[in-house]
Amino acid sequence: MSHKLNVTIESADGTRRDTQFVTERMYNLGSATRDPETAVAHQQEVAKSGIHIAFDVPAPRIYPIALHALTADDELFVQTDKTSGEVEIVLHIADQLYVGVGSDHTDRALETVSIPGSKQACANHVAPVFWPYDEMRDSWDSCVMRSWVDGRLYQDVGVNAFIRPEDIIALVRERVSNVPERDFTVFCGTIVSVDKALGYGAEWRYEMEAPETGRRVGASYQVVDILSEVKPEFQVPFFNPQRGKAA
Repeated sequence: MSHKLNVTIESADGTRRDTQFVTERMYNLGSATRDPETAVAHQQEVAKSGIHIAFDVPAPRIYPIALHALTADDELFVQTDKTSGEVEIVLHIADQLYVGVGSDHTDRALETVSIPGSKQACANHVAPVFWPYDEMRDSWDSCVMRSWVDGRLYQDVGVNAFIRPEDIIALVRERVSNVPERDFTVFCGTIVSVDKALGYGAEWRYEMEAPETGRRVGASYQVVDILSEVKPEFQVPFFNPQRGKAA
């Protein structure tokens, strides 16, 4: 099984070509920062919502993601009002390494029970424009990522906070069995929001900027809580009411 995504490759000289990325495997990373202390603020941020990081597993932590979760659609369906996006570097290995940007949208209610499960519950949104990494390897650390929720600035972070793309790929190959030689996608983790608290909302927008060239790539999407469309008296509880009780 594979996933196909129509994308545009944008080169440093401004030329663009349309192609199709094939993804055989996808992985999301957590705490993938160059300095481990940089990730602490985000860990504290999610802890306020009852989400606890598996510190006994060496960072960066790796979450395999089902391929159906990868999307560039305008709408993203969720099942609670407690979901939020996270602007992240997105890597794709095809004929070479490409870099882009996306949002690891996450169900925060489910994340209190299972971090891997929460990352399967929502889609991974990606902007369908990528840059060849070799063309910007030397200037990579100057790039900046931002995200907004309902028009409010939510995240603003330099990519130099995160492990470099080539080192991410090497790390994934070292820690995961059966990584394909090519045709796989990696979301590279996030750090704390500007106000150090998880944000919730309906409209999400994100971008990556390369200041040295003035180029930007990004996307936006609308979150739709489909469970809320069922009238309250007919809604099945998101969490099993018997959870935690003896059988």
